[in-house]
Amino acid sequence: MPSTLPTAASLRAALAGLLDGLPPTQAAQAVERLIANYRGTTPTDAPVLRDRSDVAAYAAYRMPATFEAVRAALAALRDAAPDWVPVTHTDIGGGTGAASWAVAEAWEDEPVAAGAGPVPATTVLDWAEPALALGRELAAASGVPALSAARWERSRISASLRIESSDLVTVSYVLKELTPADRVAVVTEAARAARAVVVVEPGTPDGYQRIIEARERLIAAGMTIAAPCPHSADCPIVPGSDWCHFAARVSRSSLHRQVKGGSLAYEDEKFSYVVATRFPVRPAPARVTRKPQIRKGLVLLDLCSSDGTLSRTTVTKRQGPLYKGARDAEWGDPWPPYEDQDENRD
Repeated sequence: MPSTLPTAASLRAALAGLLDGLPPTQAAQAVERLIANYRGTTPTDAPVLRDRSDVAAYAAYRMPATFEAVRAALAALRDAAPDWVPVTHTDIGGGTGAASWAVAEAWEDEPVAAGAGPVPATTVLDWAEPALALGRELAAASGVPALSAARWERSRISASLRIESSDLVTVSYVLKELTPADRVAVVTEAARAARAVVVVEPGTPDGYQRIIEARERLIAAGMTIAAPCPHSADCPIVPGSDWCHFAARVSRSSLHRQVKGGSLAYEDEKFSYVVATRFPVRPAPARVTRKPQIRKGLVLLDLCSSDGTLSRTTVTKRQGPLYKGARDAEWGDPWPPYEDQDENRD
């Protein structure tokens, strides 16, 4: 998926406009502290983002990457349920709203019914008022109807959380900040309230472990896994031997490069995720779990399959269109491509 769609461009423009006056030294100091917090191992019972400078630095440092990771997870949901459109959306621990920007983009072409507001109608919940305040500003500057109409509400993200029923609930880059008991409670509450739940965490071994725990909780609540797993059985990865994660390409603005101290025009965000639903989906027969290896006349694909096993398949040039699909396949894609599945059904 290209990274130049209108909502993505609007996010970069809004960040540049609102953060332009942030002193570079202040931003760098805030980013260093935030990195220490997010790489730490102790969950906190207080917001990580304390004031506007923290929030501004966080927005510049993390929003583009979070947006792309959630965008990729939502693309998998849309692949699995192409005709489903969420009318309501709750973003738990949404902070400055990166996940809500991704949700707004995913369904931005849906028509607005007469007398109704834009779809989806989003509510962002977070316990850090400075994050909510900046999120409102960014949304107001976006020009995106669903974001402009979003509600931003202060709420403690803990075992005491209670949310209204919602078609879609997103929980992105939140679970690490919570105690184990609060993680269980928040995922359980999301499963109770939602028709579809999307959970995204960093693509690290501990991030993957939190996703596995969330996955088990969603299944226990009666939901079906829609992505990335092509099944709802136990994960076939042996604990401690590997971890399931993917990568999303993030375009860096000049401000982004300045805050992160980088020179490249892009970076790759590693993330783990799970999508679960309470409605029928068409899960992928298999999913590419590593970067495809392209050799002369063949492509090697590492797959997680619908029978709950891991395998490697070799696609050769003699297989014609399937070989072309394999050469075009990317880490995290369904296999075979959905268009090939549709042609086979026809």
